[in-house]
Amino acid sequence: MTDMRKEPSQASPFQQIGHQQTGHEPDAGIESGAETVRDEGHGRNTQSSTGHKSAHELVHGQPVHEPAHEAGDEQMTYMSGPVMLRGRMIPEESATANLLRDNQPTDWLHMDPWRVLRIQAEFVDGFGALAELGPAISVFGSARTPQDDPAYQAARAMGRGIAKAGYAVITGGGPGIMEAANRGASEMNGKSVGLGIELPHEQGLNEWVNLGMSFRYFFVRKTMFMKYSSGVIVCPGGFGTLDEMFELLTLVQTHKVKSIPIVLFDTAYWRGLFDWVTTTVEARRMISPLDPHLVRFTDDPDEAVRIALGAERADDETVNE
Repeated sequence: MTDMRKEPSQASPFQQIGHQQTGHEPDAGIESGAETVRDEGHGRNTQSSTGHKSAHELVHGQPVHEPAHEAGDEQMTYMSGPVMLRGRMIPEESATANLLRDNQPTDWLHMDPWRVLRIQAEFVDGFGALAELGPAISVFGSARTPQDDPAYQAARAMGRGIAKAGYAVITGGGPGIMEAANRGASEMNGKSVGLGIELPHEQGLNEWVNLGMSFRYFFVRKTMFMKYSSGVIVCPGGFGTLDEMFELLTLVQTHKVKSIPIVLFDTAYWRGLFDWVTTTVEARRMISPLDPHLVRFTDDPDEAVRIALGAERADDETVNE
């Protein structure tokens, strides 16, 4: 005759987990007490005050929202990486479920966390491209200068002189003065660098660039200019040129970077601005007095190159000694 007696029921896997991790025997009649379940799919520990049912739901990535607890009652705990969440703060779905969901909105492409990654990528690409460039001189100036303008020919001569000295030429990669300096360097078989910027009406890097990058963000691009330039020549230009020049002056004047030679080419173009800086602005104590060696004026392209390379300042220091 068959023995109809049933073997004692064994605890479910979730009860076993609770028993192993809490050290308490599961109650046969009432499932009570907080159980800790390891979610293998998402690698988090989750505590539940609802026993077997909550554990089953948690393993399937569906945390259960409990009703409000009285003070002192145990609450479910949800770990999202290093962040601990409880009660109403627990999300409806796990991070993995959100990641794998179909037809998700793409608004995140235009939000700050994603922007930070793009900014970081630009820094990484810029540092990687320029780290082994060697000594370089930056030439700033207008994109609107035509090829028959004397300033264009002067910048072209500067590019040749810089390359002849074994230095790379760095420009914003556009037309006008930038193209002229790149052209001069390229004609001397030198390193001709163009650091472009995405603008609505710009047409990309000029044809004389042999190492070029295009940036989304002005501040990343300016960091590359400042980091890899050992001297700067500033030719006549507009707001972009003024922005680059005053950024450099600010960093040097506030000792954020080491002092480097800064040459302003075309004395008549720049003198009025710096007369205002050294009289009105400095006289009203809005700035500290400028180092007389910090900015030099010249109308001679060859002299501009010598100053930017540091040759004339070294000669002055030797005479003063």
